[in-house]
Parts: sequence; structure tokens; C-alpha cells
Amino acid sequence: MKILLVGSGGREHALAWKIAQSKDCGSLFCAPGNAGIRECATCIDIAADDVDGLVTFAQNENIDLVIVGPEVPLVLGLADRLSEKKIKVFGPSQAAAQLEGSKAFMKDLCAKYDIPTAAYGTFSDIDDAAAFIEKNGAPIVVKADGLAAGKGVIIAATKTEAIEAVKDMLSGNTFGQSGHRVVIEEFMDGEELSFFALADGKTVLPLTSAQDHKRAFDNDKGPNTGGMGAYSPAHMISASLQNQIMDIIVKPTVKAMDKENCPFKGILYAGIMLVNGTPKLLEYNIRFGDPECQPIMMRMKSDLLPVLDAVATGTLDEIGDIRWSDDTALCVVMAADGYPGAYEKGSLIRNLGAAAQSDNTHIFHAGTALNENDEITAVGGRVLGITAFGNTAQQAQVNAYEAIDKIDWPKGFCRRDIGWRAIKAQKAA
Repeated sequence: MKILLVGSGGREHALAWKIAQSKDCGSLFCAPGNAGIRECATCIDIAADDVDGLVTFAQNENIDLVIVGPEVPLVLGLADRLSEKKIKVFGPSQAAAQLEGSKAFMKDLCAKYDIPTAAYGTFSDIDDAAAFIEKNGAPIVVKADGLAAGKGVIIAATKTEAIEAVKDMLSGNTFGQSGHRVVIEEFMDGEELSFFALADGKTVLPLTSAQDHKRAFDNDKGPNTGGMGAYSPAHMISASLQNQIMDIIVKPTVKAMDKENCPFKGILYAGIMLVNGTPKLLEYNIRFGDPECQPIMMRMKSDLLPVLDAVATGTLDEIGDIRWSDDTALCVVMAADGYPGAYEKGSLIRNLGAAAQSDNTHIFHAGTALNENDEITAVGGRVLGITAFGNTAQQAQVNAYEAIDKIDWPKGFCRRDIGWRAIKAQKAA
């Protein structure tokens, strides 16, 4: 098959790495890709949100399957445009992409179909929002309705803080158009995990779980980020909990989307909060997580490409159970100093070869490029995902940080406690 993978992050490097191993993969292109992806795919200089350019390339190259990594091109309707040209695509339609593109759409769907989630209100008026906050008290959660690169969530400790967050979002100061409507939710106290499942519009196939680390610094301090690390599987997952998540959240969502005439085809990434042991839906993403995708691809033993193709062709019912390693895989993100705020671009990264020599470690690139001397440079906020195996979360953590300590990048930083909840739980067991 001729494959086009859309995106340029660590998620896309992990997908490219896995797809390139498939017996069904003839040639693999990635648009736009990065310095790491070029090792397993031909990188094409087309931006991930250039819908016209991507469709034209897919037509001209007779691409058999387009796999869309990030959410933005899906929300812009890339899957619809490709389908119109009879090109197979892994990723939901523009209508179905509202599950991530609009938090209000997702919450309203949950309310209509009795899918367990936090109580909420949707507002575009500051006074109405403030009245809701005054009535419900704090802590309380304020979310920008639209896409905000994983950063549009404020957990407000006081009513004053919540009202300030609403004013900031509705003014367009922080998230622009994405914040012109806000969703305000009850604060759910519990432990969070990420759960992934595939859907082809009718059939749903569970994948696996992960747990990510959103805050920038150790001990979950600092601002929210797109994700500073993740491990898989989540320490609290069990067969019974997975079945419960599928039965009361994921399967009802796929049925609901079909009833609403926007069948979901792609991957559902459910953010789950365990409240007194019961799973509730925090939010949906419509793509593999980043950095969750990196440890998930490391653990996956089955061939990924036939599974993605089955989603695109509506034949997911013909795919058997997916095979996984029993080991834990753990990804630590190295980011540019200053992230998630302003950061410098162009700093050199050295010794990646030495860091990746172990068989149980792989370095996935995110914000990297080559300079005129063919040296790896940092050009993004989240730059590398050092991902390692271990028979326990603690061993995976040790292996990941051993690799990190070999990397020569003075302008980068990482958290040193990725996987801490799993390690704490294992020590308590």
C-alpha cells in the first residue's frame, strides 16, 4: 500500500515507525514530518492543515490510505474531502470531529444519551457564567469550547479565579475563537486515565490504556501542557474496568453518533476520571494522544496497518483481538526551556544515537529539524519523546532516564517523575 501520514509530532513519528514495520506497507509519505520521521518515511513539505495541498498530493500519488494524526485537519474537514475523491482515510468526518472540536457538542451528546460525565453549563455571556459559578461554588473547571492544543482547561480553586478565567476566555485574549464559548463543569475528584478504542461507524474495538502527565514540572506543578510524559498500561486498569468503560461510555458514544447521522470512524481517546471507582468521561479526543501514542505503539505486537485500514473500510468486525506486550512502556518528553511559554528555536541536540542504543529504548522526535549541517535542532516546544520498556513501571522509568542522561541538550528540560502514580501503586501493593 501507498500510505500518506499527516502530521509532524511525536505521535506521528511513533505511528510512522510502527506502520513502516507492516508487511502491507509499500511506500510511506509523511506531511510535513520531522527529522526523526525521515528515517522511516519520505517527508513532504505540506503543512498538516493545508487541506487542499494534502488532497492534491494524495490524488497525484495515487495514495491508498491517508492516516491523519492531529485533530486540526480533521476539524477542518480533511477526511470529507478525501472521501469525496474516493481516497480511503483513517480519521473522522468534520461532523464527527466535533467530539473534540466542540466541548459543548460532546457534553450535550453525553446529556442526551445518558453517558456519565460531569455536570456542566455552556456559556457565551460572562454574567450568566458568573451566576453559574456563584451557584455551584469552587473548585470548578472552566474549558474553552474549541481546540486549544490540550491547554484550554482551567481548574479554578476559587470562584474569583473561575470568573477571571471565564472573562479571559470569552474576551478572546487567551484562546482566540476557541474561547468564545466556555463549558463550566463540576470538579470531579479522582484519578485520571486515558482509554483508547477504534470505531468504524458501527463496530468498536478496544485498544489499551495509558496515563499522562499534563503539568510542566515535577509533582504535578506548573502550567498545563500538551503532555510531559505518559506510560501504558495505566496502573489501575483491569479487564472489568475496561469492560465498564466500553459498556457505559465508548459503545454508547459510537451508537449515539450513528443516531445523530455523524458516524464516528477513527480512534476515540477517552479521558476518564475514576470517581470512587466508577468511570466518568472528562472529554474525548479524536486522535491518538501525544505522548500516549509513543508507549502504546511500543507495546503493540499486532500489525497496525491492517487495523487502520479496517477502520477506513468499515470492516473492523473482521479484525481479531489486538496483541500487546505485558511490559510497561514509558515516555518522557524533553521540551525546550520556557515551554509551554515562549522558547528558543534552533538549539543543537547531540548524542541521540548513544542514547538510543538500548534495545528497550526508542527516541521519537516531535519538534525537530535538520540544520544546514544535517545536525538535529529543536524547533518546537515539545521536542523529543524518550520511550522505554520495563517489566514494571519503575524499571521502564529507570531505562528512560538512563537514555535521557546521555542526551546533550543544554536548552532542554524534562520532568523526572513520569510514571510516579504507577510506581507508588506498585509499592503499596
